[in-house]
Amino acid sequence: MFTLGGDLSVARLGFGAMRLTGPGIWGPPPDRSECVAVLRRCVDLGMTLIDTAEAYGPYVSEELIAEALCPYPAGLVIATKCGLDRPGPDSWTPNGRPARLRDALHGSLQRLRVDRIDLYQLHRIDPDVPQEDQFGFLRDAQPAGKIRHVGLSEVDVPQIERARRTVSVVSVQNRYNVEDRHWQPVLEYCEREGIAFLPWAPLEAGSMARGGLRQAARRLLGRASRQHTLARVARRHRATPAQIALAWLLHRSPVMLPIPGTSQTRHLEENATSARIELSPEDLAALA
Repeated sequence: MFTLGGDLSVARLGFGAMRLTGPGIWGPPPDRSECVAVLRRCVDLGMTLIDTAEAYGPYVSEELIAEALCPYPAGLVIATKCGLDRPGPDSWTPNGRPARLRDALHGSLQRLRVDRIDLYQLHRIDPDVPQEDQFGFLRDAQPAGKIRHVGLSEVDVPQIERARRTVSVVSVQNRYNVEDRHWQPVLEYCEREGIAFLPWAPLEAGSMARGGLRQAARRLLGRASRQHTLARVARRHRATPAQIALAWLLHRSPVMLPIPGTSQTRHLEENATSARIELSPEDLAALA
């Protein structure tokens, strides 16, 4: 378990609801009934943190969560996000204007059928809007009773520190997985400060483009080596490489809250099993 903001305890393995949508994270999913079943199975499996966003669909993911789970069982935390407009499939545009954030918050409250959002996250910081205006909106929504806790997404350490001068930050959601550890300094900062770290894309390969062709070639060799190691460790535990990748995240840091997503019940159940895998010191050294 991990306690967000000192008063909100969640199981460390959660569920990311981005994939409960159509291609390009746009429109409804091909199999709506299966997505509803996935959400209900999350609760059966003891997952108490479901992460979504206004931008997923847009709106579709939040609507599905309410359809499947409202009235929400005690202890279930629904986290959502604001700050991205959706011009079309696979298209994301930051929009941190306070008036837009206000509309997004109001819409999420309605779609999720709640009076207050337990964890409300700024999906991206808009470079065209003063950061203090964006952080100030989140701060002001708390005493109004609309937001319980505030989180940030895809931010570096200076941005987190700047935000914390305006509003208390209980979580950070950055890309991180066994292949892509670019945000390691942010993870270490979160560990020092007791801030939850939600790795998005916990099962996806890291970007081969970052840093140019020579660096990409080195990463490709490293990726092949890590994939081999994952497979070897998986065989030892009679697990899949994906399960080992999630288990590694849970072992990597006590503030790590992975949120793997899927639109299929069988994949959800496979992911959930990773929380029971105990990696040995030798496994962890190999994966490091």
